[in-house]
Amino acid sequence: MNTIQKKIWLLAIVVLLIMATIWMSLTFYNQKMQDQYNNILERYLVMNELTISSQQMVTSLNNYLLIPTAEDLEQMNSSKEQIQKMKEEVSNFKNAENELALTNYINLIDSLIETVNRSIIFQTESGTENARKALNEATHISDYISEMTLTLIDTELKTYDRFYRGIINQSEDLNQLGIWLLLLITFLLLLYTYWFSLKITRPVEKLTRAASELSKGRFDLKIEVDSKDEIAFLARMFEHMRNNINNLISEIKQKAQLEKELQQSKLLLKESQLISLQSQINPHFLFNTLNTLSKKAYMEGSEETSDLLVSVAGLLRYNLKHLDKSMTLHDEVNVLNQYIDIQKARFTDRLAFYTEIDESCLGIEIPGLTLQPIVENAVIHAVEPNEDGGTIWFRVKDRGDRVTVEVEDNGPGMSADTIRQIMDEEQQHDTMKGHASGIGLSNVVKRLRLFNGCEDVIEIEGNVGSGTKVIIHIFKERRVDQDDKATNR
Repeated sequence: MNTIQKKIWLLAIVVLLIMATIWMSLTFYNQKMQDQYNNILERYLVMNELTISSQQMVTSLNNYLLIPTAEDLEQMNSSKEQIQKMKEEVSNFKNAENELALTNYINLIDSLIETVNRSIIFQTESGTENARKALNEATHISDYISEMTLTLIDTELKTYDRFYRGIINQSEDLNQLGIWLLLLITFLLLLYTYWFSLKITRPVEKLTRAASELSKGRFDLKIEVDSKDEIAFLARMFEHMRNNINNLISEIKQKAQLEKELQQSKLLLKESQLISLQSQINPHFLFNTLNTLSKKAYMEGSEETSDLLVSVAGLLRYNLKHLDKSMTLHDEVNVLNQYIDIQKARFTDRLAFYTEIDESCLGIEIPGLTLQPIVENAVIHAVEPNEDGGTIWFRVKDRGDRVTVEVEDNGPGMSADTIRQIMDEEQQHDTMKGHASGIGLSNVVKRLRLFNGCEDVIEIEGNVGSGTKVIIHIFKERRVDQDDKATNR
């Protein structure tokens, strides 16, 4: 059963109990008054019946003395028995006010019975004259009993007059009590009804206000209902719905903010692509010009100059197209050789470049323009500052589950602080950035980590004055078939 139903049933039960209590009280009081009234009436009836029985007994005695018959004797004995019974009842009517009179009344009854018995005896033994005297005495006693009965009834009427007046007063008091009781019950019912209505209307008003606030778009107001009925359950569900809507709105706002930022990013990307396209105009023009110069030098017999221009053009083309792509180690080695050819033309015998390459490892994928910035950094710091030049070693080795690429030079080396800054991907200036490509070692480290999905992809070994060695670790699962790669390109 629901809580609100319990409250309604409780109200109905309370009303029924109050009505039943009032009905039982009124019934009990009415029965008490009726019993008292019946008791008084019974006293009058008993004394009146006793008077009639005494007169009947005297009449039967008179008839018996005139003509003795069994019927008159039986009637007389019957009246005598009735008088005896009524005498016992009358003896119970004694009270403080009629005790003396009622005692004399009982004595008269006894005297009447004794006189009647004596008259019958005289009729049998002594003759009619003594029996007649006894009859006259019985007649006088019967008359006196009648008078005494009237006297007692009159006394009873006077005695119970106060009782009647008390009954009237009690009736008036009962009427007033009924009025006050009715007013009290009405007040209590109104009070309980008011309390009961508040228990229902207050939570409903809170829900109504909450619904009004929700309709205005305010989802941050908490809904609290302190009742313990179905309305409280409804309020909890309403609060749960408000939280869900509020969370949903927050998620929508966050998504809208993300979409806005995404749109802005797209716009910035388009702008950057436009700028990049604009910036590529001059490099493409330069690339075409270098091709033209290479052909012209070859036609004029300057084959070495033509090869140099071809290397520069190939390097420029690779830089323009493959910065944001993954390439095979074979492609990276090719472009590295082109770069070394250019630098050898620049430094001649000052640059010594030695390679040790495992050809089976060249199908491994690697981010584009990874090797050139590392070698370029070695050229800048190990070859360019020294009058005698420098030496660079390039190695590609198979290490089982991975391939390692080593770039070693005999330059001035790096301090531990410089190595830490590079490994922490902190952008430096010319000390760690190639002049040609503009791609620093920190950028290479970052791209390698993103490409392999782990941090342990590059090592830098070196001390100040003892050269530098850069070791790159490439996982073999990145390996692709070299011929397929060339076909895809």
